[in-house]
Amino acid sequence: MEFTVDREALLARFLAYCRIDTQSDENSTTCPSTPKQKDLSRLLVEELQALGLEDAAMDEHGYVYATLPENFPPTHPRRGRAPTLGLIAHVDTSPAVSGQGVNPIVHRDYPGGAIPLPQDPSIRLTPETDAPLGQCIGHDIVTADGTTLLGADNKAGIAEILATLETLRGQPEILHGPIRVAFTPDEEIGRGADKFDVKRFGAVAAYTVDGGEVGVIEDETFCADTVIVTCKGINVHPGYAKDRMVNSIKMAAALLEHFPPDRLSPETTEKREGYIHPYTIQGDEEKTVVKILIRDFEAAGLADKEDRIRGFVAKVKARFPKGDVDFEVKESYRNMKAVLDRHPEVGALAERATAAAGLEVGKNPIRGGTDGARLSFMGLPTPNLFTGAHNFHSKREWVSLDNMVLTVRTLVHLVRLWGECNSTDVA
Repeated sequence: MEFTVDREALLARFLAYCRIDTQSDENSTTCPSTPKQKDLSRLLVEELQALGLEDAAMDEHGYVYATLPENFPPTHPRRGRAPTLGLIAHVDTSPAVSGQGVNPIVHRDYPGGAIPLPQDPSIRLTPETDAPLGQCIGHDIVTADGTTLLGADNKAGIAEILATLETLRGQPEILHGPIRVAFTPDEEIGRGADKFDVKRFGAVAAYTVDGGEVGVIEDETFCADTVIVTCKGINVHPGYAKDRMVNSIKMAAALLEHFPPDRLSPETTEKREGYIHPYTIQGDEEKTVVKILIRDFEAAGLADKEDRIRGFVAKVKARFPKGDVDFEVKESYRNMKAVLDRHPEVGALAERATAAAGLEVGKNPIRGGTDGARLSFMGLPTPNLFTGAHNFHSKREWVSLDNMVLTVRTLVHLVRLWGECNSTDVA
């Protein structure tokens, strides 16, 4: 089926979204974790309404919901028979790198070679360090200026969903069933599904548009927990501390000594290997808290890694008998493949849509998580689709506009294919 995508309108949306600071904050207890996320959410409500999605609204937690009704004519045999499809992206950006004052730069007709980021000459994107860049000769490449992340994770996905809706509204000959859209806060800190109203959303299945390389469909994630180890010492005046002080900072250091430097870490693992990753430490002589990410594709592997850390904790307790150590596990998400394997048609339709857009279909497990991991276990099967972006959570983040267009083409084919299904086919 022939249709057009307005690439410059897609680019304009994306650049505008990138300039809005939406970083989330894991130390906050509110939802959304930062009020500035609502700045983008409010804009999205306005744009959805301008596209004719009259029910577009933001709830008190910053979640945006909207509906594009089916467009089958009243006498069409498909009228009322197509299942409701969901498209989801998140508004927040990672706390790891600044998202304030993002200055996106469009490198038109990329000729190959290095792309220097002007505000930090030490950062140069090259095909040698970023292999996918070598496949984008002649593309329009978007980067930040070297001082911030770009925000393509996940503002590329947001722009692609809006461009899909715009394409469908402007070319009504593309027939489709009902489409539900949602934009969530706080995905980057693992809370994107916390307040998601699956019943209100009302879709049979959904897709997060939050992946990377074009053509790659992700239907498997890590299982994830966070371990919080609290070292409790005894603080007295250092001038009178002999045989009395127990320094919790030294207890935490003793704990970290047990983490192997050559394995079981993010920097030493790949593919289907899991890891244990201490990512933040905060404290003083009396109390020091170490937070540790635990990742594995199997729940059993997750438990093994947590038991390993319990063993480290026991050694610290033995070394510092006057102190104490608390061990807490917080569940984050589980591998969504367990759910998606029960709904193979959801992935099959994504593969057909990707092929219809002229792309080679790839399947990769996500070495991370998405809103879809938790949503799948909440009753909404939700694999992850690509955005065309790379180097997430980094000043080196970049995206090809040409590949963003291919994502939009894939999404248009996807909603068209869902319109050809019956609700009973994908229940």
